[in-house]
Amino acid sequence: MNEDAFNASLRKFLKTLGVTAQREIEKAVRAAIVDGRIKDNEALPAKAIVSIPGVGLTWQVDGQIELQ
Repeated sequence: MNEDAFNASLRKFLKTLGVTAQREIEKAVRAAIVDGRIKDNEALPAKAIVSIPGVGLTWQVDGQIELQ
């Protein structure tokens, strides 16, 4: 395994994941506020799951997104 190539590829994946996820979460939260499904001062439970079936990895992060 080429460690440099692996590290670069992993960082690229994580950057794409982070940037895209943030954009999608922001869009969904703003739409939910406009639609009246949530209030703009809520705390929203959140869960992210990253899986790599080829190596048997499923990793979950639980957290909360504060709007206020």
